[in-house]
Amino acid sequence: MKISICIPVYNGAKTISKLVSKVKYELNKYNDSLEFVLVNDASPDNSEKVCEELALNNQDIKFISLRKNYGEHNAVMCALNFITGDYAVIIDDDFQNPPEEIIKLIDEAKKGYDVVYSKYKKKNHNVFRNMGSKFNDIVATQLLNKPKGLYLSSFKVIEKSLVEELIKYQGPFPYIDGLILRCTNNISSVYVNHNKREDSRSNYTFKKLISLWLNMFINFSVKPLRIFTVIGLSISILSALLALDFIVEKLINPANPIGWASIMVSIFFFSGIQLIFLGLIGEYLGKLYLDQNRTPQWVIKKKVL
Repeated sequence: MKISICIPVYNGAKTISKLVSKVKYELNKYNDSLEFVLVNDASPDNSEKVCEELALNNQDIKFISLRKNYGEHNAVMCALNFITGDYAVIIDDDFQNPPEEIIKLIDEAKKGYDVVYSKYKKKNHNVFRNMGSKFNDIVATQLLNKPKGLYLSSFKVIEKSLVEELIKYQGPFPYIDGLILRCTNNISSVYVNHNKREDSRSNYTFKKLISLWLNMFINFSVKPLRIFTVIGLSISILSALLALDFIVEKLINPANPIGWASIMVSIFFFSGIQLIFLGLIGEYLGKLYLDQNRTPQWVIKKKVL
């Protein structure tokens, strides 16, 4: 059985060599059938040089460097296109996912699961990231029909035949977990430890988290449109009832003055709803436009295979 270790690299110059060595040590029984696919996502440090040297000095390491920063999910999709193993292990480059826990994921996957996610009893992210993860979990459950209790971790194992289905997606805004959930229900998860970042702070800024959430909302679900349709219908029914109430009240008390404040509040409220809805439609159309223009999912600068 061959294992492919996929590592998206960003600001990982200080950790990537140690991570590769640690994974080799922990998976020593697979050393003859182990490969690494390192994808440098246009990291501003010297990750490219470090990864290239690793690939040149180790036959079991493949290295791809991207021309610009496309984001973690794009980098992972790039790595999945170059694996040859029976299972693909996706792990971050910052040691928050302990390499010794990979065995747990692989052993669970060997029971016949397409995907095995890691889950944590305690996460060593900051408060902001933990809140974001909780929000992401709630939304994914509602929009992507994610099974309740399943945590969509970046640390996971994917079986080769499912990888082949995932890489058929050529759009510029991939969301790995959204692709997984629309391809299979044969999913499991196991508890693993979660460490603190070994070097520096998280690479996920608030802007990047918003971009990731929009990819999930818009690229993999039409439910946001349906939600606004229901909101619009509800407001229309409420408006009709209020109009009927105003007419009846005017007939009963002709002297009642027309309320300027209530009119202005209503105008601003409905205008806001309309603008939000138009913005949502614009997001859908904009992403469709970029997709039809064949915006690349990733562009390779150099590779060592």
